[in-house]
Amino acid sequence: MPEVRLVGPNGEQVGIVRIEDALRLAVEADLDLVEVAPMSKPPVCKLMDFGKFKYEAAMKERESRRNQIHTVIKEMKLRPKIDPHDYETKKGHVERFLKAGDKVKITIMFRGREQSRPELGLRLLAKLADDVGEIGFVEATPKQDGRNMIMVLAPLRRKPDSVRREPRAEFSLEGVAEAEAVIEVVTEAVEELDEVALSKAE
Repeated sequence: MPEVRLVGPNGEQVGIVRIEDALRLAVEADLDLVEVAPMSKPPVCKLMDFGKFKYEAAMKERESRRNQIHTVIKEMKLRPKIDPHDYETKKGHVERFLKAGDKVKITIMFRGREQSRPELGLRLLAKLADDVGEIGFVEATPKQDGRNMIMVLAPLRRKPDSVRREPRAEFSLEGVAEAEAVIEVVTEAVEELDEVALSKAE
């Protein structure tokens, strides 16, 4: 007669019993006999309410998914000489993303001679960061990426009883005017100026 190592409904060790005795105990306790370790010798079985077990497992899985933080990164592209009306429109989109709990990657796109004026991008990013400062903060300070300049904004995390403002990353525009005088309209020069500006910002 096959035997199993039986575990009670509360985790107590019943011991090695015949399968028919385990089934009888399950019927008497109005529980199910569930094989939990089939590869063991003898196999391990447990007395439990299998329907309740599956329900509780499903609830735990649902709660686990609910507590997971899904980070979404939106992107907003701007030109360094953006029209005020367009700026307000795109700022509104950024605010909406931040209020929804999403991060926003701000991309300043330089074209032609604009590549020799990275300070325009820095000033625009500084203005945007300040304008949305009540709901977001600078998570990644501006950096040059080819012909583009990128900055990442993240939403502030608010508690129910209090509002805690995340530390905002600050960056300075000092020295931009002096640097502008020596910039040449070539990619290499833009990258060098970017490194100088970012080092001062940090």
